[in-house]
Amino acid sequence: MPKKALPSRTASFIEAMECLPVVNLPEGPLWSYELKLDGYRVEVVRAAAEATLYSRRENILNNKFPYIASALRGLPQDTVIDGELVALGLDGKPDFNLLQNFRSAEKHILYYAFDILVHKGRDLTMRPLAERRDVLYSVVEPSEHLAISEVSNQTPAQMLKFVRTHELEGIIAKRSDSIYQPGLRTGLWAKHRVNLGQEFVIGGYVPGTHGFDSLVIGFYRGGDLYYAARVRAGFVPATRRQVFEQIKHLKTEHCPFVNLPEKQAGRWGQGLTASKMKECGWLRPEAVANFEFLEWTGADHLRHARFTGMRDDDDKDPRKVVRET
Repeated sequence: MPKKALPSRTASFIEAMECLPVVNLPEGPLWSYELKLDGYRVEVVRAAAEATLYSRRENILNNKFPYIASALRGLPQDTVIDGELVALGLDGKPDFNLLQNFRSAEKHILYYAFDILVHKGRDLTMRPLAERRDVLYSVVEPSEHLAISEVSNQTPAQMLKFVRTHELEGIIAKRSDSIYQPGLRTGLWAKHRVNLGQEFVIGGYVPGTHGFDSLVIGFYRGGDLYYAARVRAGFVPATRRQVFEQIKHLKTEHCPFVNLPEKQAGRWGQGLTASKMKECGWLRPEAVANFEFLEWTGADHLRHARFTGMRDDDDKDPRKVVRET
């Protein structure tokens, strides 16, 4: 039986399909795996004379990464590609902090394409991922700043061994028959982190030298922001000044966390009591940063959290920052 003709679609921004955080990777003949790359999710729309780079929040990034836009200029007209913008360190591993220094790190930054949503004005979002990948391989030609995310059919155990041996971040699992579902987190795409760490929203700080002593961070559950930790580790004086410059314009009189104050500081001191809150300055919950930590407590708090880097304002919608493990 002949295939139905693909519907036409104008090349324009499409909201990103999300990955569901999982403790155990799904397994079976329909699942394939990719390395989790620590970078910026970027969608490429080739609709005019040049390729336009869009952040997850639909902001245009061409001025920040003109060499990436140039590398993608050869895409067919009316084409949309999904992928990750990544900086590779000297060891060949993704380095998120290096990506933040994009003006001086051009030669280290690549765009890893992993999906194609529109091809020459034809909508592929309702086609299975395996078919979309075949089209992607025929369209994207790797170059100095352009690559295709490698797909592995190894078992989850084999993938985990590789990731741990090479000290990488984690694994993305995708069903080969999955359609592209914009803005949804259905579980047909899943992510598993080997190291404990994720993005959190910065909702306040404890004032100190160089701007702050610690950051007050949390995550969303439904439409509410929940406090998770105060974080002092991971900063040097220069980093404190840089981060404070990025968040000080968000000052507000109102605490954004729905679960504060807490009655007790708790066994590990993570609790933020009414007395301790008097020391805090509050921020509109618009800034997002990466943190690593030892573990979650039973009270949804972090133990031994450490700052690893700010997320770009264009990169992550704070309201999509949820507890991942």
